[in-house]
Amino acid sequence: MYRSVTLMGYRVTGSKCLTICLGFTFVMGCFLASLPITSEKPNLQISTTDSKKKLAIIVPFRDRFEELLEFVPHMHQFLIKQNIPYHIFIMQQKDSNRFNRASLINVGFLYTKQNYDYIAMHDVDLLPLNNDLKYDYPKNGVFHISSPQTHPKYHYSTFIGGILLITREDFESVNGMSNNYWGWGLEDDEFYVRLKDAGIKVKRPENISTGTENTFKHVHDKTYRKRDMRKCFNQREVTRRRDRVTGVHDVAYRIHSTHNVTIDSLPVTVVNVELMCNKNATPWCQCPEPAKAKKS
Repeated sequence: MYRSVTLMGYRVTGSKCLTICLGFTFVMGCFLASLPITSEKPNLQISTTDSKKKLAIIVPFRDRFEELLEFVPHMHQFLIKQNIPYHIFIMQQKDSNRFNRASLINVGFLYTKQNYDYIAMHDVDLLPLNNDLKYDYPKNGVFHISSPQTHPKYHYSTFIGGILLITREDFESVNGMSNNYWGWGLEDDEFYVRLKDAGIKVKRPENISTGTENTFKHVHDKTYRKRDMRKCFNQREVTRRRDRVTGVHDVAYRIHSTHNVTIDSLPVTVVNVELMCNKNATPWCQCPEPAKAKKS
């Protein structure tokens, strides 16, 4: 037996009451859904970081731990002001060959290209000081941050070493860097020729108020860490020419291990790399130390 109630002046049975209540709830729900949604929290900002291009900082590395401890927190403080989505990759050479900066950059590019839009080829001992040096995506050609006008040591017009930003597409279009450069020097000069041959412009910072003494901090101690400038076999002759054979697509390497570590609570990825040497093509990857003269 249905119970009856009085609703809005009318006497109705329980079943009719249920039907009226459901209809009223539906109408009110539609009305409320049509109202504009407002937030009780003004000034709520949505981060746009995910929409920005991602930067992989590639650091060719071997036995430079003291510099690395300074490099990581410095770069974090510098880039956080620019809202740059970045990650640092330490490409540590773990073999008995001479140091090969260009090949390590090639490996770093291959390791990061799936998840990052551009790379910074970055020396661990060169720290930017001027906040007008921007690490933004270089959409109109490569961007040489450590220009000859501001680098502490190198001032010739074709110099592109130190810190260079390049897109994933541009790096692949020139086949990356030559793998022929074991030991110190000249790999950047060869890369400049690759860019020039491909018609890729090199742009540099403009209107920088600082100069060679205060745009960067250069932490390399040449007395403590001597550069490997030896020339063996026909190395001098070969490395003075444009390399049209080797590059990122044929760099020979093996990754031994990767480690996600923190330095001052900041995340860094260390990639331990063994570089393979073709001794028929580049026998100077192993260069014996000159014999010391015997004392009489």
